[in-house]
Amino acid sequence: MIDWQGKTALVTGAASGIGQALAAQFAARGAHVIAADVNADALHDAAGRIGACPIVCDLGDPAAPAALVADAMAHRGQLDFIASNAGVGRNKRLANEAFDDAVIERLFQINLFSGLKIAQAYVRALDGRPGRIMFTASENSLSVPSAVRGAGLGLYAATKHGLLVAAEWLRDETAEKGLSVHVLMPGAVYTGLIAPKLPDPANAPAALDLIMPDVCAERALRGLDLGLFYIPTQPHLADDMVPRMDGVAAAVAALGLTR
Repeated sequence: MIDWQGKTALVTGAASGIGQALAAQFAARGAHVIAADVNADALHDAAGRIGACPIVCDLGDPAAPAALVADAMAHRGQLDFIASNAGVGRNKRLANEAFDDAVIERLFQINLFSGLKIAQAYVRALDGRPGRIMFTASENSLSVPSAVRGAGLGLYAATKHGLLVAAEWLRDETAEKGLSVHVLMPGAVYTGLIAPKLPDPANAPAALDLIMPDVCAERALRGLDLGLFYIPTQPHLADDMVPRMDGVAAAVAALGLTR
């Protein structure tokens, strides 16, 4: 189990949902938490409840990730962990997608590029010292989950799939630099992305396997304790990948490809 006592943890998207739950879990384990979010009022409220240092920032601004890491590092002169968790949703079928430049640019900037820019700035700031980063991806990083088919998550899923693949490459590139990389892959979590369409979580379909943010955070920390790179939060994530794996295997057989 990782001893978080006295360590410094930066959590983005910390004003609500998974980020807020992660920040609370790290604080409960004795970490000095730096909480970042674009929603100033909600951030100060959430940070105040756990004694965290709030930093208001908009990760949709391309310059914000590097500035955030610099501010977080300056706070205590050390930064032991980053939970790059901030994200935004999008529900629109690809056949109807307008590809509005500003909207799509912000979606990719926050969900994909900001995490990678945070990692770049973090590696530079560490300057060879050990560090740890966890990206919040999604069950949509892996497949088209059966429970959300038809939900129009194509571009959102593209950002999260891209984040997973980029994190795999980052792990390869930083293996000898002391950076420990992890990817949290939540299934359905009752956050602000789901609540408007499901006012009462008790009414969630069983197939959704909905969990609450605190449960997601507990599983995230357990995955970190175990040193896992992939940290799924629900068992169906493995099942949802089977059709893709079977499809590739069937195509290899149909093409007569041999080793």
